[in-house]
Amino acid sequence: MYSSHFTTALEMRDAIAKKQVSPVELLKQVYERVDALEPELNCFATLTPELAFDSARRAEQAVMRGETLGVLHGLPISVKDLIAVDGVRQTFGSLAMEANIAAYDAPSVERVKAAGACIVGKTTTSEFGCKAVGDSPLTGITRNPWNLSKTPGGSSCGAAASVAAGITPFALGTDGGGSIRAPASFCGLFGIKPQFARVPVFPASATPTLGHVGPLARTVRDAALLLTAISGGDRRDPFSQLGTVPDFLGACEQPVERMRIAWSPTLGYAKADSDVVSIAESALRLFEDMGCEVVILEEGIGSDPADLWTAEFYAGVGTRLRKTLLESRELLDKSVARVLDNALDQSLLQYYEKVFERYEFREKVRSFFEPFDLLLSPTMPIPACDINVDVPGQPEGRNLCTWQYYTYPFNLTGQPAASIPVGFTSGGLPVGLQMVAKINCETDIFRAAAAFESAKPWAHERPAVTRSRMDAVRFERPATANLHY
Repeated sequence: MYSSHFTTALEMRDAIAKKQVSPVELLKQVYERVDALEPELNCFATLTPELAFDSARRAEQAVMRGETLGVLHGLPISVKDLIAVDGVRQTFGSLAMEANIAAYDAPSVERVKAAGACIVGKTTTSEFGCKAVGDSPLTGITRNPWNLSKTPGGSSCGAAASVAAGITPFALGTDGGGSIRAPASFCGLFGIKPQFARVPVFPASATPTLGHVGPLARTVRDAALLLTAISGGDRRDPFSQLGTVPDFLGACEQPVERMRIAWSPTLGYAKADSDVVSIAESALRLFEDMGCEVVILEEGIGSDPADLWTAEFYAGVGTRLRKTLLESRELLDKSVARVLDNALDQSLLQYYEKVFERYEFREKVRSFFEPFDLLLSPTMPIPACDINVDVPGQPEGRNLCTWQYYTYPFNLTGQPAASIPVGFTSGGLPVGLQMVAKINCETDIFRAAAAFESAKPWAHERPAVTRSRMDAVRFERPATANLHY
């Protein structure tokens, strides 16, 4: 019997095209796995079986009629609950938006539907994407399949946990400060924040100059397939790129000899767990063996831009939520409300001083990249932390996202950045390596990541998340969180 569990998207697509498996039967297996794992992992805010099975039946009919198949034909996928799916709840992980129904599809959702994918459901997120861990007042705690006492990271927590657990081969996430890369690192996945505006965003994000939509997947090529399907211009997003979409899958077949790679263990300011740095650093020898030149840069990218990112991100979300903060504050995560208060306390002058400092930072980083194809660093300063923790270790001066250190600078610059799995701690938790490319050069990430994956594959590593194991663990979902299924 064909099994969908941990099968790659490309393998599934081939099996569907060859009539070895029906998209409908495939989807039944997916929902059986959701039934088995959801009570403990808590990956979904809303399940959409009616929508998914309608797509699967149409996909099956197209195969039987011999029609031209879409690039994602019949493949199961999930969508983060910050992204609009027409007629489906879009709660943003917040009690304040519990009853909100999206009135249209986001461009990325339009495209996965048009490509033949079957949307299984909307995945959990920290409230309005404001935390780098996986919980919200609405949906409760999402857990890491590698260790149920740990967070999968945030804010694309449900997307990462479900893909790591073998529910779907890939998922749509968002990244405004690391929200794809952080959970990819914590859950042993490949996740990429593409070039800013490579994937159009509509309606406008609360953080329109920082937010990105991108894939989380168990393999590099599956991520390349999904990114291909969702990329390209859309006039509803004035930032979006109207040119030809790069050949991401083709880049996965390109050699890496003579690539020039910079390695910075701290980016010049980060404080990281020594074991994490050591595991990430082990990747350097492999790249050297493949013919790359590796340059060690202790000074990194210079000063920490945390205040520039905070001023932009939380001011945007806070402005969107100002009425809720004033009139219905009790509906918000207390830690989120506090950080939004601080952001809104800045004056207009202070805000625009940070805007112009951001432009200077962006140009500094662009110049830094001129001699290099890639910059490598740890993705996260630690392996997955315990659940019920907002800021692990409470580092001085760090907020709900800037404790990550490594990810948010490249939302400020907009350039492509990804996390790839490079190993495990002695406790069995995944560690990610961040790859950052020049502006508009996602193909350099795909060629290097695919080469690394071929030399040191990771997709066969699977979390020991079984029904029998999870029966011993229980948690409470808030009574207000109704899973529509």
